[in-house]
Amino acid sequence: MILFPPCKINLGLHIVAKRNDGYHNLETLFYPVPLCDSLELVAGNTIDEQDAAIISEGLKIEGNPKNNLILKAYYLLKEKYPLPRVTFCLLKTIPMGAGLGGGSSDGAFAIQLLNQYFNLNLPFEEQINYASKLGSDCAYFLYDGACLGSGRGEILEPINFSLNGTWIVLVKPNLHISTAEAFANINTLGKDNLTSIKEIISEPIQQWKDNLKNDFEASLFPKYPVLKNIKEQLYANGAIYAAMSGSGSTLFGLFNAEPTIKDQFGEHFYWQGMLN
Repeated sequence: MILFPPCKINLGLHIVAKRNDGYHNLETLFYPVPLCDSLELVAGNTIDEQDAAIISEGLKIEGNPKNNLILKAYYLLKEKYPLPRVTFCLLKTIPMGAGLGGGSSDGAFAIQLLNQYFNLNLPFEEQINYASKLGSDCAYFLYDGACLGSGRGEILEPINFSLNGTWIVLVKPNLHISTAEAFANINTLGKDNLTSIKEIISEPIQQWKDNLKNDFEASLFPKYPVLKNIKEQLYANGAIYAAMSGSGSTLFGLFNAEPTIKDQFGEHFYWQGMLN
């Protein structure tokens, strides 16, 4: 069985306040983008007779494999359900450390795969609960559409909002920004965000440039000028709105018509497609 975990962009991201548990409360709008990984589940013997293993192709995955959210999803469900040994085959297309949520999406879709393949009959709310235990934004990927996110990003409100027919360009330099690094230099804590994102996105896209902000840009652009340069290039090439997604390092631009600008971004990771 194969599923195709998509990525997301953040339309606006306000850091509202620091919490007592060390995390931050935020406000954002998650929106799905049809750049997808491919995740297949095969039941049976695994490498070295482990309970679960991952065979990965495509983009190289850094870090300790034991920390992969796909495996964490398996062992989380195995605490309650007698899952047999499985192998996950992952074709990694969504870049990592990019603010696109690719790893979170893979983890959430691993829950879906296990549920469907082994007929666990998990109610949707229980799947959401498991996904929330994997990471702050994992649960979002179990929804099909736009969601307002609050709390750490795990409090989700599906909304009737669509960018259907809008073209999107994703540009990621060869730069990995960890979530911890992105949060380390945040000092706005909602001081400049007097209007809610829900209210801002109800305005015409042409007005978003001055009003819809990602708070991480203020601290990361001075440190990594390439990010600011890419955003400026997107606007210079006709984007009606451009911003950084999540905690970076991907910049995205929204266009009314199909862009023809790939050659202008050199060695950077580049992808474009139409939103649904």
